[in-house]
Amino acid sequence: MSDSAGVDTLLIGIDSGCLPVFERLFADGDLPNLEALCSEGLSIPLESQIPPWTPSAWPSMYTGVNPGKHGVYTFTGFDGYDFHVVSARDVREHRLWTLLDDHDRSSVVVNVPVTHPPDEFDGAIVPGFIGPENPDCHPEGLLSDVREAIGEYYVYPNYTRGDDTISDEEKLEEYRHLVGMRADAFRYLADRFDPDFGFLQFQKPDTVFHEFEGDWDAVREVYRATDERIGEVLEDCDPDRVFVASDHGMGPMESGEFRVNTYLQRKGYIETKKGGKGMPTWNVLRDDLREGEDKTEWEPGTVERLASIAAKAGVTTNKVGNLLEAVGLADVAARHVPSGVVRTGNEQVDFAASTAYMRSRTELGVRINLQGRDPEGVVPPEKYDAVREKLISDLSGVTGPDGEPVFGEVVPREEYYDGPFTEDAVDILTVPNDFQYFLSAELREDLFSSATEPWNHKLDGVFVATGEGIDTDADVDRAHLYDVAPTIMAALGVPYSDRMDGEVIPCVDDAGSQSYPSYSGANGEGSSEADVEDRLSDLGYLE
Repeated sequence: MSDSAGVDTLLIGIDSGCLPVFERLFADGDLPNLEALCSEGLSIPLESQIPPWTPSAWPSMYTGVNPGKHGVYTFTGFDGYDFHVVSARDVREHRLWTLLDDHDRSSVVVNVPVTHPPDEFDGAIVPGFIGPENPDCHPEGLLSDVREAIGEYYVYPNYTRGDDTISDEEKLEEYRHLVGMRADAFRYLADRFDPDFGFLQFQKPDTVFHEFEGDWDAVREVYRATDERIGEVLEDCDPDRVFVASDHGMGPMESGEFRVNTYLQRKGYIETKKGGKGMPTWNVLRDDLREGEDKTEWEPGTVERLASIAAKAGVTTNKVGNLLEAVGLADVAARHVPSGVVRTGNEQVDFAASTAYMRSRTELGVRINLQGRDPEGVVPPEKYDAVREKLISDLSGVTGPDGEPVFGEVVPREEYYDGPFTEDAVDILTVPNDFQYFLSAELREDLFSSATEPWNHKLDGVFVATGEGIDTDADVDRAHLYDVAPTIMAALGVPYSDRMDGEVIPCVDDAGSQSYPSYSGANGEGSSEADVEDRLSDLGYLE
């Protein structure tokens, strides 16, 4: 690898990175490069957004706006009662690198989630998480060039999560390999394009917590590999200034799982049915994406449809599972039954017939089935406010087995979102108390259970800034996710967009703001604010 690469300003993204995790690893000397960046520069908590999940939070970081303005709230977008897996087409606001392009600043972007299909700009982009395994890159043909230069490059692990035929050590070796590919691709592209701005994201520091359930030895291995590769990038690219930022934090889930739809069913808000496509999730397409297919929608196959028919006749997978567990065969069956069968073969929320429901746990909220907005809405517009107030009252009063509130906040969506796509959000946000509860949208017999994942997302991530022009003694003790994009632009001497919700963190000189044209999409896609206002007016929500 050539040592002539140069990057003016480098942003290193670490999914789920946070100071509590960093500091625990610093104490054992595991992260010398990140520890040096933190100790030499400004190092503060970075408050995430609601919801603090990858597919919405990274777009918020790279656009500088809340989801009400860019349009992505979770892994899935919704089309009536159906759903699709989100992509860059769903992010309807200017990206940091396209705004820089307007000021003749070039960029190299590697592995950032929700960036497929890519934009065209001065520089290069290799999309990451939630895109297909062989993503379209910019410029065209770039992925072949990367593979020729560094060897193999792929987005997803070469095994399916939950595959117990592969040892933990083999899985961790694959993690290390994935981390290395990101860094090698970035170093090659930085050398080739000599960008003003570089953005390199590492996803595995998040995934290791989910897959290995917080096992600290596994976490240590992945973070060590990430830190080592960061050191190589810093040495090769020699950036004038370095920023580190994360989309959210990570920590233990101490209060277990709360099943929101089970609660709503008991309160009379939800009607159910047997059979169907199951709850919205991107997981049904994960293997398709890993195998290189550019798919965003899922339809049940033959086996799943048969399971749905059986469920309608009363033979649900839950009942079968209970029987198998009684005779000691549940674990064997779980290894051989397609996950889609579990989805289609159970009692499910009947979205069209229900008053309100949680569509997806990662939305952190409840949707009201509203007439004129939802295809078969049952709540008249004149009763919307009353229904929402009653839901807020009911949910605010929910307490856990310990008597403590399950939710820290139960509020209208307008408390957190504003913009032309606020209408796409849930109607009520249900924010877990100190993010200690894992919220589930699945229907089960019990309201509470142990947490599906013992470690999960927390609100505070991390922000680090060091290098030329950085005031490391700035009087600031925390920042917000929306602040990252305007701060990066200011560091490059470029005015940020006046539509951004964030502010310039006072560790750099503020270059001011300016108006930019409305976003229309890389290929003329997306909706302008006027288009969305027309749509809402047609539905009777604007006068």
